[in-house]
Amino acid sequence: MAENVTLEFLGAQMERMLARQDALQEDMRVLTAIVLRHENTLIDMLQQIRTMVAQHQRFNDRLRRLEEQPAQ
Repeated sequence: MAENVTLEFLGAQMERMLARQDALQEDMRVLTAIVLRHENTLIDMLQQIRTMVAQHQRFNDRLRRLEEQPAQ
């Protein structure tokens, strides 16, 4: 029932494994690039949100100062 394993068979198996490994490495490169792009986008978004929060806080501070001024 069992077939003899030849060097040619083992060589072909090794070639297939190496090809799959190369494909996986390329997939990892692509996925890493996507993740880094998303990270940069999120960093930019976070900076924009921080800027908007700071603007909102300044607006609130000015409004409170106006409300605290006595009516004329």
